[in-house]
Amino acid sequence: MCGIVGYLGNQDAFPILIKGLKRLEYRGYDSAGVAVLSENGQLEYHRRKGKVDDLLQHMEGKVPDGNMGIGHTRWATHGPPNDVNAHPHLSGDGELALIHNGIIENYHALKETLVARGHTFYSDTDTEVLVHLIEEIMKSSEGLDLFEATRVALNEVVGAYAIAVVDTRRPHELVLARKSSPLVIGIGDGEFYIASDAKPIIEYTKNVVYLDDEEVARVSLSSGLKIRTIANHKVTPVITELEMAMESIEKGGYEHFMLKEIHEQPRSIADCLRGRLRLGHETIRMAGIDDHEEMWAEAKRLIIVACGTSWHAGLIAEYMLEDFARIPVEVEYASEFRYRNPVIGKGDILIAISQSGETADTLAAIRMAKEKGAHVFGICNVVGSSISRESHSGAYTHAGPEIGVASTKAFTAQLAVLALVAMRVGRLRGALDQLRFNRLLVELDAIPEKVEALMKSESKIEALAELYKDRPNALFLGRGYNFPVALEGALKLKEISYIHAEGYPAAEMKHGPIALIDENMPVFVVATKDAHYDKVVSNIQEVKARGGQVIAIVTRGDTEVATMAEHVIEVHNSDDAFVPMLSTIPLQLLSYHIAVKLERNVDQPRNLAKSVTVE
Repeated sequence: MCGIVGYLGNQDAFPILIKGLKRLEYRGYDSAGVAVLSENGQLEYHRRKGKVDDLLQHMEGKVPDGNMGIGHTRWATHGPPNDVNAHPHLSGDGELALIHNGIIENYHALKETLVARGHTFYSDTDTEVLVHLIEEIMKSSEGLDLFEATRVALNEVVGAYAIAVVDTRRPHELVLARKSSPLVIGIGDGEFYIASDAKPIIEYTKNVVYLDDEEVARVSLSSGLKIRTIANHKVTPVITELEMAMESIEKGGYEHFMLKEIHEQPRSIADCLRGRLRLGHETIRMAGIDDHEEMWAEAKRLIIVACGTSWHAGLIAEYMLEDFARIPVEVEYASEFRYRNPVIGKGDILIAISQSGETADTLAAIRMAKEKGAHVFGICNVVGSSISRESHSGAYTHAGPEIGVASTKAFTAQLAVLALVAMRVGRLRGALDQLRFNRLLVELDAIPEKVEALMKSESKIEALAELYKDRPNALFLGRGYNFPVALEGALKLKEISYIHAEGYPAAEMKHGPIALIDENMPVFVVATKDAHYDKVVSNIQEVKARGGQVIAIVTRGDTEVATMAEHVIEVHNSDDAFVPMLSTIPLQLLSYHIAVKLERNVDQPRNLAKSVTVE
């Protein structure tokens, strides 16, 4: 969840570190810090609670001098956000500085051993224990340099980590390692860039190496890049070329990344469909399925694992897959799935969904499923991510970088991929006839244009935000395909405005939430013309009978709901399965504008981080 940056080369390190930290601040913004090593081995480090700008203000314009350095932006796990717990952390002798993303699960036992050997600790973090452990090994094992001592130390560590370590005695060398937390090395011309993901690197080079689990790397100006496993096996680095463009990580004139990413959805959905949805050929091409046709045709069931917004996408996929492919589907929170003893094995397909491709619980679920013999199909947005590498097959969403913490375009891109999967598998299993398949192709192909048309409603939605921004609670209702949309709408409002909101199946309102409804409770109802329309109309009448205020998402031209609701927002008609890609857009915009009017930090909501890489 934390952000790591590093630089080694001939340029001034500090400006590169600060720019990188700002690009990674969506990963954590409780505190920030840098350590810069000068040519003569002088280490200057600064740490501060708060954001990167708070760190810069604390430094009062001072610019550390040096061509090598590391930087960190923190999402707190062990110890509260404060100056002392901020990274980097130093060894007892002050010669080593270390930054860390992850959790050292056995830090307490390690700490007790180190205290018995004379080490003194100042922070509450597990990270400080790790840098002292490396120091202890260097001192007790004569002849071990930083690289070897780090490798040996990590054999004693239980947990997840991505680390970067510097040694004042080696000003031209940086040591890195990862396990269950991402780390990328950018290869420049006689220089190296380090980051938790590619966003800080793309400005300088497109050539990167993704470290794998339990790998330790040494980057050196004299000897280049060397990688070994913690078991001391040599690894040959594989250089990958980044496809990301610089403009994709800038705001492009929008006030916030979230608003930009909402408006990017017509393009991101189209990019997801491009090359896969072949309208003229009346077919869908997806290599992850095409290469395993027999397995999909004979699969006993599908299990979808995901977290957060991706879990909501999985719920919608359950409806699509059961409808189009007539195959049993289970949708699981990855965090729950991994901690019970699930019945899964050969003949099952596990579909793992994650925007970042690094979600810790989803990765653990993948590994469990593979151990039990299931085939893993990964759906993620980030090329080269852990989930993409650990899955047997899969599909990228091609949504482009999503920097706003609250997921928007990643959600609709996931739905587009899942729709393609459901349709392709439906044809493969003979459950979807060609006539309906062709009709679905046309409907899905039209979604980007219909999403684009929805953006014209933004001024109306902003006016609604002004009306409802001060309500302390909100209820979101939907049925069928739109029930997960209600869940997602409530989640968005909670995430960025801090207003309490709940999503429910509309019929379940009578089993409890109806007790909360009065004239002060706004009820957002997704009431598009679908198979459940009449039932939803009845649910709206029940809300109105109790004085609730209804804001409804309806199909264009609807007059019935318009006579009952205080406000309606219209979306284009589409097949029921694809309506969630439309009905979710107004709820994203509503949450955004409410949060802005409440002066929330939309892109960096409190206590949240973009990628949940720790348990």
